[in-house]
Amino acid sequence: MKGKKLLLVLMLILSLVLSACSDKPSSSSGGKEEDGDKITLRMTWWGSQSRHDQTLEIIKLYEKENPHIKIEPEFTGFDGYFEKMAAQASGNNLPDIMQQNFGEYLNQYADKGLLADLTEFVENGTIDVEGVSETIMASGTQDGKLLGIPTGTNALAAIYDKAMLEEAGAQLPNENWTWEDFIAISTKVHEELDTYGTRLLEPGNIFEYYLREKGFKLFNEDGTDLGYDDDQLLEDFFTMNKDMVDKGVAPGYDVIQQIKGVEDELIVHGDAAFDIRWSNQVGALTSAAGKPLDLTLLPGEGNAQGMYLKPAMLWSVSESSKHKEEAAKFINFFINNSKVYEIGGSDRGVPIKQEMRDAMEPNLSEEDKKVFDYINLVAENSTPIDSNFPPASAEVLQKLAEIDELVIYGELSPKEGAKQFREQATEILNR
Repeated sequence: MKGKKLLLVLMLILSLVLSACSDKPSSSSGGKEEDGDKITLRMTWWGSQSRHDQTLEIIKLYEKENPHIKIEPEFTGFDGYFEKMAAQASGNNLPDIMQQNFGEYLNQYADKGLLADLTEFVENGTIDVEGVSETIMASGTQDGKLLGIPTGTNALAAIYDKAMLEEAGAQLPNENWTWEDFIAISTKVHEELDTYGTRLLEPGNIFEYYLREKGFKLFNEDGTDLGYDDDQLLEDFFTMNKDMVDKGVAPGYDVIQQIKGVEDELIVHGDAAFDIRWSNQVGALTSAAGKPLDLTLLPGEGNAQGMYLKPAMLWSVSESSKHKEEAAKFINFFINNSKVYEIGGSDRGVPIKQEMRDAMEPNLSEEDKKVFDYINLVAENSTPIDSNFPPASAEVLQKLAEIDELVIYGELSPKEGAKQFREQATEILNR
């Protein structure tokens, strides 16, 4: 089961990494010298096939401009990525440059001292972040250390197939829609087109938004407990999710677990009209679908309070790297070279620097223009991101996913699930 697999990853990070960090770096950690002065850097990331192809092209461009550097790429889908990183961390063999995720994973790696502090490289100009907002830079900072440079700005989005909605005679969503509207529109699509109305509302990001939209947080300020007291909130979320699955409006986990990448997503094949996910994935979804997709704010009467901007992902350098400065130079190249964005578009988010956004503006694809406009919309209708994720938050979120699955399959009632989540989350956070 997926949950047990991730629990093994968490155990690796929480136990094996501690012993690895006490050892001296192994000869295989970080980059290595070869062919005289040539330096090899290992670099890893997760993503769709289109992101892999784009990143390989960006690497070739960097190597052409920096012939003394060779970059060894390592990439996978998101499922399995942090498993792989945990195994490499336990062997003290993390790559020089690694794509990192804001929130639970960044804090977990920070807690174990696995990431290099990039402050010196910003202060000496190796990484140029002039003009980048302090809020954006703060997303890569933990305990006063700059552990990640944002690749771009991102936001959760309700992505929809306008043609499907029109064919079903359903109302089109707008910035002021509610969860009741979302359910009604999805149900209309299901009934009229005999397809799913929406992808399953998987917990984690969506439940966190659901809490924020109602004025609460997932974790309290110091990360020692949950940030809401009334279990009715989670019970209501579970009930909404389960009702849609029971009525065939949304698929169950048996369908979701068959999806191995963006190319398999329901919205891509016309099997669902809605998909709630990060805005930077609109391009890959649109490309795979071969048809236009649109996006708007998530539903909810308080969606302007629930919405937030976040780093699409972060570039981090491993503490074990032997070539931290060279790794930092590549990160600088990534965020400051317009050719990078000509290749990658908004796949890793909208650029964090205004000059890069301005350079992209005249040549934006239709999909990227939608994403840029959407990020501007969210900027005007959002509140600051919550950064109080404790090191154990990945394990807490995994418990939430496991319990959601039990509720969907009827092994727990929504009320029992909400109660069990609180018990298990409290136990994890109090260790």
